[in-house]
Amino acid sequence: MKNILFDLDGTLVDSSKGIINAFTYTFTNINLEVPDVNLLSTYIGPPLETTFSDYFSNQEDIDLAIRHFRRYYQDTGVYQVKMYEGIEEMLAQLSNSGYHLFVTTSKHEPMALHMLEELGIHSYFSGIYGSLPDRFKKADIIKACLKQENIPASETLIIGDTHFDIVGGKFAGITTLGITWGFGSEIDLVKAGADYINHKPSQIIATVEKMT
Repeated sequence: MKNILFDLDGTLVDSSKGIINAFTYTFTNINLEVPDVNLLSTYIGPPLETTFSDYFSNQEDIDLAIRHFRRYYQDTGVYQVKMYEGIEEMLAQLSNSGYHLFVTTSKHEPMALHMLEELGIHSYFSGIYGSLPDRFKKADIIKACLKQENIPASETLIIGDTHFDIVGGKFAGITTLGITWGFGSEIDLVKAGADYINHKPSQIIATVEKMT
């Protein structure tokens, strides 16, 4: 397995504070009742288009909500993040071992790049792929990475914390590894058909080596 795609939120970083604050800001500014924190937490992972379509049927209203969210996130939320323990060491070891690393995230692509630069880990990745107006579903983001980087699905693994990552990987025809330190549950990862499950970053090295 030469190519490894990483989800961002809940996989490489704990971005829950910034995302929840951005949703709170958004609901306040569009004059909707702010959901409780438990419900807001379930919005970490899915595309914003999917989340706000539960509240609006009009595309203009969805786009307005997304603009509010990204305004807060760009100015403040992107800095309310921390890397999970052991992530940078794991990335360094994989990179030094010759694996090609990429990020495939539902986060807005410019924001994902900015976050990785702020954290100082962007140099580990050969490419960073995120949500754009013409692609925001996980499978589409993964397929864009495979196509642009000219890498075969049969030699590619995705690592992520929610069923969106696993289902997206399955649609793209790649191997899937679910991790349990993020925002999803092991039960959901198993139900989605994850090929492997890991419980801490240090396990990823051994799991990947078994595939080669």
